[in-house]
Amino acid sequence: MKEKSPENRSPVPLLYRRHSSGDIMNNLASVSSSLLPAFGTVVGGDSPPLRDYVIAPYDRRYRWWQAFLVVLVIYSAWSSPFELAFKKVATGSLLYVDLVVDFFFVGDIFLTFFVAYLDKSTYLLVDDHQKIATRYVTHMMFPMDVASTLPFQAIYRLFTGKLHRGEVFGFLNLLRLWRLRRVSELFSRLEKDTRFSYFGTRTLKLICVTLFAVHSAACFYYWIATHHKQSDDTWIGSIIHNFEDRSIWLGYTYSMYWSIVTLTTVGYGDLHAVNTGEKVFNIFYMLFNIGLTSYLIGNMTNLIVHSAVRTFAMRDAINEILRYASKNRLPEGLKEQMLAHMQLKFKTAELQQEEVLDDLPKAIRSSISQHLFRKTVEKTYLFKGISDDLSRQLVTDLKAEYFPPKVEVILQNEIPTDFYIVVSGAMEVLTHKNGMEQFLIKLGPMDMFGEIGVLFNIPQPFTIRSKKLSQVVRISHHRFKKLVEPLDDDGKTIMSNFTQYLKDLKKEMQDEMPFLSELLLDLNIEQTRSVNQSENREASNYGRDDREVTPTSVLSNTFLLRVVIHGHHPHEKTIDGKRTGKLVHLPDSIEELLNLAEKKFGKRGTTVLMADASQVEDLNALRENDHLFIS
Repeated sequence: MKEKSPENRSPVPLLYRRHSSGDIMNNLASVSSSLLPAFGTVVGGDSPPLRDYVIAPYDRRYRWWQAFLVVLVIYSAWSSPFELAFKKVATGSLLYVDLVVDFFFVGDIFLTFFVAYLDKSTYLLVDDHQKIATRYVTHMMFPMDVASTLPFQAIYRLFTGKLHRGEVFGFLNLLRLWRLRRVSELFSRLEKDTRFSYFGTRTLKLICVTLFAVHSAACFYYWIATHHKQSDDTWIGSIIHNFEDRSIWLGYTYSMYWSIVTLTTVGYGDLHAVNTGEKVFNIFYMLFNIGLTSYLIGNMTNLIVHSAVRTFAMRDAINEILRYASKNRLPEGLKEQMLAHMQLKFKTAELQQEEVLDDLPKAIRSSISQHLFRKTVEKTYLFKGISDDLSRQLVTDLKAEYFPPKVEVILQNEIPTDFYIVVSGAMEVLTHKNGMEQFLIKLGPMDMFGEIGVLFNIPQPFTIRSKKLSQVVRISHHRFKKLVEPLDDDGKTIMSNFTQYLKDLKKEMQDEMPFLSELLLDLNIEQTRSVNQSENREASNYGRDDREVTPTSVLSNTFLLRVVIHGHHPHEKTIDGKRTGKLVHLPDSIEELLNLAEKKFGKRGTTVLMADASQVEDLNALRENDHLFIS
């Protein structure tokens, strides 16, 4: 196999090395500014490192060096216009400071010849010294970096032995503003870095842009005044005579005052353009201010609106609910429940983050669920003693929900679709008799509700209402059935826990379920039959390979079809004119169905008929809640 060219390196292995040697959170936050490989690029931890004396562009030390240069760029952005307007400081106190700053940028130019770059065509790092140097020298950056770094004043003094106070060096110093691109790159990187507030970063950027514009305009306006033929016929000379001989900072203060007043469009009139050149400059400066103000207002508006999007969405949703409730004349209590649920939905959106979780890989979502709800599931009565495999699968499929106080989670006699586990908060178990509401028990954390209707496949026997703000996790009926059906031992454990729970129910709850004794009897029959079948299979398969054994799940029997059986012919009328029947599990054979009907009605039948008097020959053709007539 052809070995990868040594000058082309994928940046990903270096990211891995950062992960192993640095703080994980810092690495994750800096991914936004790191280099990523192209799709299809083969990468791995065994990729060769960069060549000797080559620096990775995202190396932490190199980034700190770049940050230090940004501080020097800020100085250059201030000093370049300042030295143009006030020539004394350019050849005086700031001359040596400029030399020190230029020295650091000379070092950066030298360092750039050793920094790997990203090939835009292949998205691979190039660490070949010759290619790095050729790319840098032939790029516009190199001549501009050199021109912005050369100390022209010092070079002229070195060759002539004199200081030159001409305007040419002031304008040459403005080449240092080329360095401002580093500040732009820094802000672009910070806006993508999750460790820093986006709002704060954007605001700081807008402040910096405004200050630089004000400072530059002030310096240029003062420079115009110093170059007018008559100093008294200028905006500052008309107020301060011989202003050029006064303090530098006095002139700078007046210039900044004028610039800020003009930028903010206040215009007190105390400082105003006097000659034609100043008026022309003012015209262009005010036109520039229109664009700058639009830029600032637009950015601030976007930041504010972005932070209030969720608030607007919540207000619109609440208004929609109020209109709907008013149009349909809903009761006040129901309207309050709708409003409370909508408000809670927005308040808990940051906790649930469904749209975030949906974008994550299944393995990460599963790990999150295991961390949040694994202990809760294992402490519920129904799942005590189940295998780790089933527990892990159940937790992965949980759906978390929040309910505000006094909201019905389950209604009595509704079709069972899910059952719930209380994570926090409290629930009330209620029943309704003759239009009256009766409180039964209170449920707290680790308690379950809705499982009776799901496991028996009957309408929910109770109403469940939240007592206070509660968090629950929901398990789907059909998903639960698919998970448990192939697991015989776990099915037995779950049904054993469920049976014991039903037997330990308070008397007032048992009284509300008159069918409970029959359902428990059917459940015991199913469990006994399952055990017998298992023993028979073990005896018949003695000496065979274990893989040939196909166990029958106890729990799967609880999901058998439910049918209603009657002890008479379908065309035969009962005494009261009503059809009375009993809800039972559908057995495996017609003979077992006839035996079950004999126990229920006290007489032996010979045939099984449908409501239209057609005879049933195959139980697999029946559907849920069919009415069967034994005659």
